[in-house]
Amino acid sequence: MIEAAAFCDVAERHGFSLWSGVPCSYLKPFINFTIDSPRLRYIGATNEGDAVAVASGAWFAGKRGVAMFQNSGLGNAVNPLTSLNAILKVPVLIICTWRGEPGGAADEPQHALMGPITPTVLTDMQIPWELFPTNEADVEGVLARATAHMDATRTPYALIMQKDAVKAHPLKTRPQPLTTMAGAPTTPWHDTRPTRTEALQTVRAVVDRGHSAFTGTILVATTGYTGRELYALGDLEDQLYMVGSMGCAASLGLGLAVSHPDKRVIVLDGDGALLMRLGVLATLGVERPANLVHVLLDNEVHDSTGGQSTTSHSVDLGAVAAACGVPTVVRAPGLTELRTALETAGGLTFIHVKTSPGAPDTLPRPKVTPDDVAARLRRHLLTTTTPGVRS
Repeated sequence: MIEAAAFCDVAERHGFSLWSGVPCSYLKPFINFTIDSPRLRYIGATNEGDAVAVASGAWFAGKRGVAMFQNSGLGNAVNPLTSLNAILKVPVLIICTWRGEPGGAADEPQHALMGPITPTVLTDMQIPWELFPTNEADVEGVLARATAHMDATRTPYALIMQKDAVKAHPLKTRPQPLTTMAGAPTTPWHDTRPTRTEALQTVRAVVDRGHSAFTGTILVATTGYTGRELYALGDLEDQLYMVGSMGCAASLGLGLAVSHPDKRVIVLDGDGALLMRLGVLATLGVERPANLVHVLLDNEVHDSTGGQSTTSHSVDLGAVAAACGVPTVVRAPGLTELRTALETAGGLTFIHVKTSPGAPDTLPRPKVTPDDVAARLRRHLLTTTTPGVRS
């Protein structure tokens, strides 16, 4: 059994500064310590996949991220681990608890299957793993192996934490509840809606003009047609085209924003993607990074998979964002309103844009590979400014 500080202090020396997770009783001392630490940043996620995406955002800013959660939630993390981290080659350290460990302490019935297969699931995802250290003398070696793998392969490394690996650490920090908006804007939608390409052209034009409060802007585009249409408008080093990992764009954008506070981060999301991981709005509403703008391009369909309807035609997603604590929510029924909202955004902002379904008939696929796009963006961020540690 070790002190939480014994691991976290060494991890900090290895560059780990952003921690995100979902609680487990095995992780309690660890999470409490990172929340209390004045040098580390902890972001509580609403699900394990979001924790992976948040922690992954740190890598683009030259930092290292940690995602920690119970093994019963490992399935929620399979999507980003296999289609974001493995494909874009974004390294992150996973700390996964081992509830239901064979031969271990008696546990709840829901862990009866996941316990025995936890190591196999990680191995099948081609994520190397070892047991979380229970001796302080072993911490340096464990983290040296983890960071060496992450640096050499740009892929995740996992530590499986057994029961009572870390000594108790009482939580001292208690968050104060934040105020939320009374409601979202009720500006009526226009009968004629812009295309997604027109909306993206508007975003790109605003970005090209710059923003006096930041040293530059990064565009994070969700998977599907959004990233492909952004690419078609011009392949630039300040753009990230997400593949797979549906619903994780806003979480990755959050991790990037808090790790690089002098850059403005604009997340270009879709209604189907946001609905898949709607809990991220609550995380954003609490964290409130001043340099993040969340643009929802809502055409009410799953466009790239055949145009099947989403539920956004009957859900006011702007009102959801407001209820979750996003301080500025804007309904942009046209391109003029979208441009104004982007130009005047002075903090965490959610911009809801209704677009028409459909995509250009000759929409190209990016010729640059996903891992090259990710590496290029990281180089761009590290050569233009020095990233911050905390927002």
